[in-house]
Order: sequence, then C-alpha cells, then structure tokens
Amino acid sequence: MRAPHTIPSLRLAAAALILILLSGCQSAGTDGIVVSDAPPEISGPAASAIAGDMVSRLAEQIGPGKATVALKPDDSPFGQALEAALKGWGYAVVTDQKTDDKQKVIPLVYVIMPFEGQVLARLSTSDVELGRAYSVTANGATPASALSLLKRG
Repeated sequence: MRAPHTIPSLRLAAAALILILLSGCQSAGTDGIVVSDAPPEISGPAASAIAGDMVSRLAEQIGPGKATVALKPDDSPFGQALEAALKGWGYAVVTDQKTDDKQKVIPLVYVIMPFEGQVLARLSTSDVELGRAYSVTANGATPASALSLLKRG
C-alpha cells in the first residue's frame, strides 16, 4: 500500500521531468541567449527567496564568483532578484551580452512557472541545469522538492 503523500510526489516528479525535457528546446550558447521567463505576479520576497536558493545551488556547481554571468535584462521581480543574488555571490553580471574575449562567460537562462499551486524554477547554463519546486506566499518561498540537477558533457 502506498503512503498518501506519494501521489503529490509523483506529480512533482512528472513536472520536473517535463521541465527537463522542455529545456532541450532552448539553447544557452554564448551566441544566442534565449529570453528568460518569469511571471511578474511573483512577489519581491518570494522572488528573492527563490533566486537566493537557486544561485547558492548554482555556485555549488560552477564555483562562487569565478566567472562572468551573461543574463538577458528582465524587469520582473525574479529577474531583478536573480541579478542581485548573482552579484551577492561575487559574480560579475553582464546584461548587454558584450564581454571581453578573455573573460570566462557563463550564459544563464531561467524559467519560473506556476504548476499545481507551486512555482517551478529552473536555471540553465551550457554545462548544468538546476530545477526545484517552491511553495510561494506573499512573504517568501520555501523549497517544496529536492533539487533536480542535470550535468551536461
């Protein structure tokens, strides 16, 4: 007999799988960074909590502050929170896509989307992809799933 909490876990796992599969449709190459997407209705505190958590996990994978991150400009609360979190971890952030050829540049793409009362967040670079579900309130957000990690190459 299955425990009653496994059904939501299965839905969450299915959602994470969908996100990973859909991520193959986007390119994060340095020549053509795709448009990132975050709904504007996510509150500033929730956006900051999600961005802070996701950037700390990204830093575990690529090293804190060791590169310049190329990010498409975005006026959404999450886009602004992500840029602030990256800078807080010591990354240089470029939004105009122009960099010195000698710099190591990591193109970063994100997607934030509502799903069954939660928010799914994904950060993608050419080498790593992170995904996680969050429970969101007006005062913040808390992780609602384990971190999904995909390493390429």
